[in-house]
Amino acid sequence: MLSSSAFRRPAQRAARNLSAPSTRGLAAPASGSFAFETGSANGVKFASRDMAGPMTKLAIVAKAGTRYEPLPGLTLGLQSFAFKGTHQRSTLRIQREAELMGSQTYSSHSRENLVVGAKFLRDDLPYFVELLAEVATQTKYAPHVYHEEVYPHIQLAQKRFLGDVLEMAVNSAHGLAYHRGLGVPTSPSSSVPLSKYLDADSIADFADSAYAAPNFAIVANGVESAELSKWVGQFFNNIPSTPRANITTPKSQYYGGEERIAHASGNAMVLAFPGSTTPTGESYKPEIAVLAALLGGQSAIKWSSGFSLLSKAASKYQGATVATKSAIYSDSGLLSVSIKGSAKDVKGAAQEVVSALKQVAQGVSKEDFTKAKAAAKFKELEFGQNIDAGIELTGAGLIQGNKAYQIDEVAKGIDAVTEEQLKEAAKAIFESKASVSSVGDLHVLPYAEELGLKV
Repeated sequence: MLSSSAFRRPAQRAARNLSAPSTRGLAAPASGSFAFETGSANGVKFASRDMAGPMTKLAIVAKAGTRYEPLPGLTLGLQSFAFKGTHQRSTLRIQREAELMGSQTYSSHSRENLVVGAKFLRDDLPYFVELLAEVATQTKYAPHVYHEEVYPHIQLAQKRFLGDVLEMAVNSAHGLAYHRGLGVPTSPSSSVPLSKYLDADSIADFADSAYAAPNFAIVANGVESAELSKWVGQFFNNIPSTPRANITTPKSQYYGGEERIAHASGNAMVLAFPGSTTPTGESYKPEIAVLAALLGGQSAIKWSSGFSLLSKAASKYQGATVATKSAIYSDSGLLSVSIKGSAKDVKGAAQEVVSALKQVAQGVSKEDFTKAKAAAKFKELEFGQNIDAGIELTGAGLIQGNKAYQIDEVAKGIDAVTEEQLKEAAKAIFESKASVSSVGDLHVLPYAEELGLKV
């Protein structure tokens, strides 16, 4: 049983919080800038922005997404072990201390990154830097925790994946586009023999590489850079300078192709094409963001079809939902249009997508171009202002090229896009292979060739 002293510090802190004035944590006014300041301590890269407010969000962003897992399921397994107990703290102690401080802990992953973090009151920064340092270096990868908690979580993720036709289509399109690397699904399918590859020891080995200094960064929102540097230097003082094994994949290569998957639970199609890297990547193309905004999908304006080309098309097919997305990665990107609904309406909407792309390749009106740039700029600024998105993109940028994601630079890039660049981006779609995935009633859903796309 844990002694009462195990809870003394967070309990005292919680009591102090209750009696503190409402301006707690704001004695030194924050700059309010969206720009990140970067630095390093003990070889660990970090970035922070001192946003005004009483809350801080802190995270480890590791190059340990599914793209980099050497065996199926390792990323999801490592994510699931976060906050499951360290050599200094039991799972129960971590939970109780977090509750006493009114904080939240979380973990998530994408194709390239694993994010483990916490949201808390500003004055509790030292505690959570110390806790995340323990998660990175002292997590207990116990077999009983794996069998009782981690593996059931992975199985649940598999079931969700197999029941979501749109998610299956998105992962299928990535597999067609990239094969391995970025083509690895974000959740393993049940057909993968996970028991052959996955156990507590293999996850621990993956952690030794993911949490080596070159492969992760610390990112904070709502803290001064000097203060973050101080605590990172104090607590992240036992980080390996080299990973146990290299976490790397070859540079992404785009392939394209077509896959058709029969499914009885619904219908979805994804039409995907080469896109843009992240703003911190070498092949960033802001015109892709403008093209995505111009294509659009469901209207953001209530009771109106909106200005985007596909929002007008979607109004003809009420049984289908359409959305355009520019998925950005460190060395590649995928511009995709996702369609979900009845098989007949999905087919009709897919035809409209191709027609809209051909229209853009011929040129669009000045008004539509201006609206698309404004919408793209708004979405990028909104996305960058989003704390979670800003943290992951900045961490990834530091890991991949020691460059933080800066919102102002992205906005300037979109402002500079010309009509000719937009036109050429649409033309390029028809000059390369598409990645087309269809899930559902394959008797009705069209082939890529029937839509006029090369695969």
